[in-house]
Amino acid sequence: MYRKVARLFTIKTRVEAFLIIYALALGACSRGLHYLDQFPGYGGWMLFLACSGAVFMAGGKVLDCLKYEKAAREAAAEQAAKFS
Repeated sequence: MYRKVARLFTIKTRVEAFLIIYALALGACSRGLHYLDQFPGYGGWMLFLACSGAVFMAGGKVLDCLKYEKAAREAAAEQAAKFS
């Protein structure tokens, strides 16, 4: 039962990854707008950019991890085929 629930929170495809990155970007922009209200001027813009930059870094990491996980699965399948 635990595995079935855990599968719901696993990113399996690039489409799912892009949807999650989009959701992160919406939240980051919303948080950035709050920063602009709280800290008008240069400080607010720097915090807004920091929120946006964090999404770019996290999104790149998610996409890289999907690529490496796919390569690991293919290598494991290939190795299993050799020993079978």
